[in-house]
Formats: sequence, structure tokens, C-alpha cells
Amino acid sequence: MHGENTPVACTSRTCRSSRGPELTRRRLLTAAASAAPAVLLGTGRGRARAAGSAEPISLFDGKSLSGWIPKIRGFRLGEDDGRTFRVEDGLLKVRYDQYDKFDERFGHLFYEKPFSHYRLRVEYRFVGRQVPGGPGWAFRNSGIMIHGQDASSMSLDQKFPVSIEVQLLGGRETGRRPTANLCTPGTHVVMNGRLLKRHCTSSTSDTFRGDQWVTVEVEVRGNERIRHFVNGKLVLEYTKPQLDLDDPDAKRIAGQVPTMLTGGTISLQSESHPIDFRKVELTPLAG
Repeated sequence: MHGENTPVACTSRTCRSSRGPELTRRRLLTAAASAAPAVLLGTGRGRARAAGSAEPISLFDGKSLSGWIPKIRGFRLGEDDGRTFRVEDGLLKVRYDQYDKFDERFGHLFYEKPFSHYRLRVEYRFVGRQVPGGPGWAFRNSGIMIHGQDASSMSLDQKFPVSIEVQLLGGRETGRRPTANLCTPGTHVVMNGRLLKRHCTSSTSDTFRGDQWVTVEVEVRGNERIRHFVNGKLVLEYTKPQLDLDDPDAKRIAGQVPTMLTGGTISLQSESHPIDFRKVELTPLAG
């Protein structure tokens, strides 16, 4: 997301399921509505219900976008005219080869079910060049959004879901640029005993340059604690994720969801730089 450290292929109207038939926008909306509260974000109902199982769940099957729903700024839920999110060569890819320019078409690919207590493991790499028109801060920039609002509750032109962002960054030619940072679109957290209101906070991770694969894990325990790991090393932790009631998007859904966030959606970002994901895996944790 912007303010970094500040200071299956989808067609135009449908996504193809691994079961063969195309899921229309209507069916996508039905799936989203049945999987999560209508707006979302912090109800205990969002908790993974794997009956105490500690077995990892693969959210990405390596073959299709089954279970995932795109939301691109300026388009209705389920529409991805530019085939931004696609599966090729066993990878979940974010691409812009069908864009003339970025034009602030920030996108998010939502998993169809919300979660509350879990450990998420993502393996990613940045590749290629940023699409023309992408903002400078979005160079090798993407994110994993957790504790997010339901995709169907986003406004048509909303840039980012109200959520906690685990910011993914790739290094520039020189200088420090850590990954698995924290950004807070429409939210706040508590860190070191104090309410943290700044938008982005850097982690203590190394800088990863070039097209190398990086493993980020996020340990999420409802409203109690969230921890970020990079290649197995703890790099950031905080507590009490909550709505920022001064933020217009958060204010719009306030009253429909609890202020203190205990769960919500998971989504992957599209911010103008190509990125690959080869693993998106979730292990439920006891609440």
C-alpha cells in the first residue's frame, strides 16, 4: 500500500472454477455472502472451523482460482477485465500485460471464507517491470490483507479494503527496504502498549532484491496478537487490531461490525508491479 514505511484465468465477467463450469458474478456474490457476514470483519463467526485440526489448508490449488474472488477498483465484484489475477505454470500471478496504463486500478483477490485464528504461509517473488502509470511507491510493492472487510461491502471506487496489511516489498538497487511491514488502511493497532496511528511501520527483515522467492508467515490470533515472520524469523508483532473511526471507509461500515477486529477476510493485492505466488497455505489455530 501507499505511504510505504512512511515517514484459472479471470475473464471480463467471470472466473473459471476447477470444477469446470464458470462462476458468474451472481454465484460469486452468493458464495461470498454464504461464507462470511454481509459486511464482515471481526465477528467470531469468521474463525476457521477445522475442528481442532492443525493440518495446513492450501488456499491456492496451483491449478485455478477456485475459492478466490477479484475486486478491482472501478469494477463490480468478480470482474477482472484485464486478467490481472491468473494461474499459469502452477503459479498465482498478478499481471498487467492487458493494461495500457494502471489508472489507479488497485485490485484485491479475496479468499471466499473469513478466518480469525490461524497461521498463514505465503511464498512470493516480484518479477518484471511496473506497469506504466503505477505510482512510484508501488515499485515492487504488494500485500497480504488480513482481518479485512467482506469484498461485497467495498464501494465501487474504494482503493483498499478496511484491513490489516502485511506489506510485501522488494528491494531497490541500493538501500534498505524490508518486507512484511505493517500498513493499516482504515485501521489502527497497539504496539509496545501504545495505540499506533501512523499508516506504515517497517519490520526488521532483511532486504530482498531481484526475483528471489521469499517466505512470509503471519500468525493471527483474533484480537489478541498478530506476528509477522520472514524466512522463519520474527520481524514484527502487535496487538488489538481495530477500526480507525476517523477513516471514511471504516466509518461507513462502523456499527455494522465491531470496532475491535477479531477476524475477517484474506486477500492478495494488485498495486501495479507483477508478482508471483506459489504457495498460499493456512493452518488453523485454537481460539
